[in-house]
Amino acid sequence: MWVLFASWGVACCPPETAAAQAVAATDDPDRDLQVVVGEPDFTLGALPTTLRLPKGKMAFRITHRFTYKINDGSFGQFLENGLGFDSSATSGFELRFGLAPGTQLTVHRTGSRNIQFLAQRQMVAQRDGRGLSFDVVGAIEGQNNFREEYSFVGGAVLSHRMGDRGAIYLEPIFVANATPEFPDSDQNTLVLGVGTRIRLGNSRAYLVAEVAPRVSGYDGGSSLMTFGIEKRAGGHMFQLNVSNAFGTTLTQVGHGGPATKHWHLGFNLTRKFY
Repeated sequence: MWVLFASWGVACCPPETAAAQAVAATDDPDRDLQVVVGEPDFTLGALPTTLRLPKGKMAFRITHRFTYKINDGSFGQFLENGLGFDSSATSGFELRFGLAPGTQLTVHRTGSRNIQFLAQRQMVAQRDGRGLSFDVVGAIEGQNNFREEYSFVGGAVLSHRMGDRGAIYLEPIFVANATPEFPDSDQNTLVLGVGTRIRLGNSRAYLVAEVAPRVSGYDGGSSLMTFGIEKRAGGHMFQLNVSNAFGTTLTQVGHGGPATKHWHLGFNLTRKFY
């Protein structure tokens, strides 16, 4: 599938134009340093975007999901629990590094002691508001501080940026050994993630939504869904979100959430060091 999309992207323009685009996409460090208003962050809620990280630069992200079930109980109980902030939480810490133009590496550790190593490479870059951006991603995740129960991820991220208004995403992701703790279930799953980020007027605020249904293989429980509102401030992006699961790695996205439809408040905080 990835090869077909890449071939389609090249076939849409003459060879000279495709070559020029490839050079522009990989050899213009100043372009990667610019703020992309329509695609300001490297993730939606948990799913990746096609935002490029400049070579040699870094970004750091914190994820936080409160365990309080905001749709279980009265509104008064919700207030008494400090909007759910009094509850325990699951957290994640992520460091992202630009290895080369269009290539970035990520390490993400969750509070459940899962560690994900992820590589992402941009194959096609959208130009002049037309066409798609196309990235390939690969990851390996291990539980108990990367000592056991390894999962493997391969996928693609396709996006179309709507100028400064936002972007839409389609993300087919295959997870091998997604459920090592359930040996009697299907161990693999295919996720078809769909997401969007929409800018609110001419402000630095955005609405974010993502859903990650499992279309083949393991589909126990509910598919991950996240909705949020966020604000960009300089090199920071702060997102307040609500989701039906705690997953922030791609294996956890493939695992989904519990069958009961409970919702939890959370937040993401990204800091770019460039």
